[in-house]
Amino acid sequence: MDVAQVLGLLGAGTLAGVVGTVVSLASIVSYPALLAFGLPPLTANVTNTVALTFHGVGAVLGSRPELAGQGGRVLRLGVMTLLGGAVGSALLLMTPSDTFEAIAPWLIVVASLLLARPPRAGAGFGGEDGWAARAALFGVAVYIGYFGAAGGILMFAVLSAVLDQTPVRVNAIKSVVSSMANGVATIGFALFGPVEWSAVAPLSLGFFLGGLLGPPIARRLPGRALRLGAAVCGLLVAIKLGFDAYA
Repeated sequence: MDVAQVLGLLGAGTLAGVVGTVVSLASIVSYPALLAFGLPPLTANVTNTVALTFHGVGAVLGSRPELAGQGGRVLRLGVMTLLGGAVGSALLLMTPSDTFEAIAPWLIVVASLLLARPPRAGAGFGGEDGWAARAALFGVAVYIGYFGAAGGILMFAVLSAVLDQTPVRVNAIKSVVSSMANGVATIGFALFGPVEWSAVAPLSLGFFLGGLLGPPIARRLPGRALRLGAAVCGLLVAIKLGFDAYA
């Protein structure tokens, strides 16, 4: 890659990192950027997932006030996202993506509506330790490991229904457990996937910087504005992905 491409991916990664931390849509910036630089869809998808791991590192460092005292909760929730991310990445490497891409827009619509009008904490899930909550987290993590675009929207929606926390604290937990799903998928992709490593370095650095910059921005947004902003963005993404899948 030449200098212009490296700088372009660095900028795209930084913007995606901020967007991912604030409204859970990092891949909606970074994935099209990788396609624009000439990567095939599958290569762009796995390269994006590998780089996203560094977004989680930056987001954790930037969200330390929101994560204080929540280590045990993050570990409990993270077990299911680790398992789901492993299953999702294995599915991507072994099966065609057409079917899952057709389902993705509908999943994002449901998640966005949940964000716009979330149920009270624990409603329909039996609390964060209930089997329904674990199943939902596992399912979202499978999606993140398999396709990933707007996976943060889905994770934020589930966690908003499961946790009795402010949106900014839910957002911080979302960043950590989503990065755990990305991290385990990264291992599989690094070993067996068509990763474009020359794109990973600048995109990863951008994701890391964006992950650091995003939490202070999210911290200053009213909770309802953060939730509704993510919901509106999610619906727009669903329309775009639906058009791509069905047009």
